[in-house]
Amino acid sequence: MELTDHVYSLPVTLELDGAERTFTPTAVETETGLILFDTTLPGHADALEEALAEHGFGFDDVRFVVLTHHDGDHAGALATIQERTGAPTFAHWAEAPYVDGREFPEKSDAERYPPARVDVELIDGVGFSTLAGPIELVETFGHTRGHSSFHLPEEQLLIAGDALTAADGELQGPAAQHTLEMDQAMESVALLGELDVSHTVCFHGGHVDAGSERIREIANSE
Repeated sequence: MELTDHVYSLPVTLELDGAERTFTPTAVETETGLILFDTTLPGHADALEEALAEHGFGFDDVRFVVLTHHDGDHAGALATIQERTGAPTFAHWAEAPYVDGREFPEKSDAERYPPARVDVELIDGVGFSTLAGPIELVETFGHTRGHSSFHLPEEQLLIAGDALTAADGELQGPAAQHTLEMDQAMESVALLGELDVSHTVCFHGGHVDAGSERIREIANSE
């Protein structure tokens, strides 16, 4: 789905434990190629490439990879994608040790996804230039220690990662069962409510036509 000019959601539907689950990375065009926000589970890079192909792209078009956080459904296929693209990877500094193997992922039990390099460690307010306008990193801690969301102010679009979720076309709060610090995560939702947002893409639930007003409702519901 093309969310706006030069911005694409990439839903990847996988059958896991007898049920279908959909994950939604996002791609944004720049003058030199795509920024890919998040990947998918290990072993499923081909499904992500198929999602890119639906918009006329392939892994050859991926110029950078940016992670919202280190959970396996977001970073699990990163090592494979790095092998196929050579793309530099960006992640918040608090997430980088879990991605590159210095630390064990906080929500994993016995096994972890293949460690992958983080070429640039990010901080709050870092931006990227794209054909859809600037993208600004917003620290949305709580789901993980260094979770980040990304705001495209010119398009009033929020790439929420897991700071928000969606179901049946309705924007919802973070999933409590997968969130390390729920109180902090709700503080992050309140922070997002201060942004100028008219539509949101969630990694779990996809794109919804809801923004600042609905985000503030979620923040005030707790």
